[in-house]
Amino acid sequence: MNASIDVRHALSERIIPFNDRLAPLFIRDRLHSLIPEGTEHIYVIGIGSNVISGDSLGPFVGTLLHNLYPKHLSVIGNLESPLDAQTLIPQVSRTLPQNSFVIAIDSVLGSERIVHTIVVRDGSLLPGAGLGKKLPPMGDCSIMGVVQENDPRLECSLLSTNLHLIFTMATNIAKGISLAVRQYYKYPSLHPILHNCW
Repeated sequence: MNASIDVRHALSERIIPFNDRLAPLFIRDRLHSLIPEGTEHIYVIGIGSNVISGDSLGPFVGTLLHNLYPKHLSVIGNLESPLDAQTLIPQVSRTLPQNSFVIAIDSVLGSERIVHTIVVRDGSLLPGAGLGKKLPPMGDCSIMGVVQENDPRLECSLLSTNLHLIFTMATNIAKGISLAVRQYYKYPSLHPILHNCW
């Protein structure tokens, strides 16, 4: 989990209510504007835990996107093999190929104004900072789900974060990424946008 997020980077990010029915389209449009021309492969890094509900957003997104576009999209971190602070560096420290683009996904804490939103930001995030971990920044861009207010009194509430919130965020983020990949690489409109994992 990243430490926290505020609204000071408004020019480089898009803030979307987690349950907005147009959220996948907003995410798609923002990502499409960030993916450089000539990108040959996209990596999604789903950071988080499969045992703490408030920190499971990244693995949920990874599971929903797994194996959807094998030629153009690779997912690192899902519910079966989560990418947490202990596994992050060994999994991602390998050098990614040139002409690739990395999207980092994580749960974050934020100010009251942006709790329960999805934030798409140009630039990396700092995984594990909320737990005091010093890990390298991840991602060419980042998508963060603001799951709780950044208030020390609420720290334990990550264990009991509403799964409907997490699942809705994850579904909208995964759909947005999938639509961006489908549009960027010109897949047919009938290509499924989510992995049928349920």
